Amino acid sequence: MNKLFNGLRSALYWVSVSAMTLMLVLIFLQVVTRYFFGHTFEWSEELSRFLFVWVVFLGSALIMGESGHLSVQLLARKLEGTAPGIALEIFVNLCSYAFILLLLVQGAKMTSVMTFQTAPGLGISMSAVYVIMPVSACLMMLYLFKDTVRIIKAIKARNRQTDGVLDPAVSEES
Repeated sequence: MNKLFNGLRSALYWVSVSAMTLMLVLIFLQVVTRYFFGHTFEWSEELSRFLFVWVVFLGSALIMGESGHLSVQLLARKLEGTAPGIALEIFVNLCSYAFILLLLVQGAKMTSVMTFQTAPGLGISMSAVYVIMPVSACLMMLYLFKDTVRIIKAIKARNRQTDGVLDPAVSEES
């Protein structure tokens, strides 16, 4: 399973880097052609914008894969390994599921609604731009599921530790 996630991470990384590189090259060439030749290709600005959207969503999925999701880590790190820390992890995990599910549903709706509209410069369907929303939501959901499994394993390990050792508060009262 780790091999699958490592391969997915690698593919996301290279697609993101390639899209960003292409975006930067297009913008650079657009500036050069405008400055030296007084002409720009209208499709280059549009393609750069669409690539930026794709890079943002793919990058979000990539960050989810590295457990860098949408939470502030200060409190989580202070409470790590404690019961309140695990409760906080579960809460953040559930909130992440809600957000990603919303992104998936609304992204799918936007993708289907935008099939009739075409990009003026490129002439492609706008749904080709919006499809990255449900795709990245599925990728994020996959990584979040992996994180959920990690949390469940941590809870089980913590329960095994507390079952095998007497609770100091209970033993002092006896």
